[in-house]
Amino acid sequence: MLQDHADFRLMSRRAIEELRGFREVNLFLRGIVPLLGFRAATVEYDRGARFAGESKYPLTKMFMLAFDGISSFSTKPLQWSAYVGGVLALASLGCGSWALSIRLFTDRSLPGWASTVIPMYFLGGLQLLFLGVIGGYIAKIYTETKQRPRFIVERTL
Repeated sequence: MLQDHADFRLMSRRAIEELRGFREVNLFLRGIVPLLGFRAATVEYDRGARFAGESKYPLTKMFMLAFDGISSFSTKPLQWSAYVGGVLALASLGCGSWALSIRLFTDRSLPGWASTVIPMYFLGGLQLLFLGVIGGYIAKIYTETKQRPRFIVERTL
């Protein structure tokens, strides 16, 4: 995606016809148009200051647009939840071994702390891990339901 790029475009009839092949309901045009693969050119211009009031596009809408872009073209957030869950589960096991060593080799252990906190973190980590695994399957289903064209034929010989 281009820096400071707007949604205004001049597209050929051929590109528009290929864009119609995307059957998605929520089209994120800033990502889909470059995905078409047609030649593109950029027209640069000096953008003047706004002269008529303030923007009607608040920060919350900008965040929602960013989220739409990420969720339309990436399954990484779902994968991150699986990684975070795995790390959290492993860290809780490490914390459990640390608490056990404190209990066995010193007299500074706090009664009930380890038996309460460590299982909570371990189970939370497992839940995140399996949520990420399930999310991976849902991401595959989501990708299939978009029915994006696998390829675009530029010309036939």
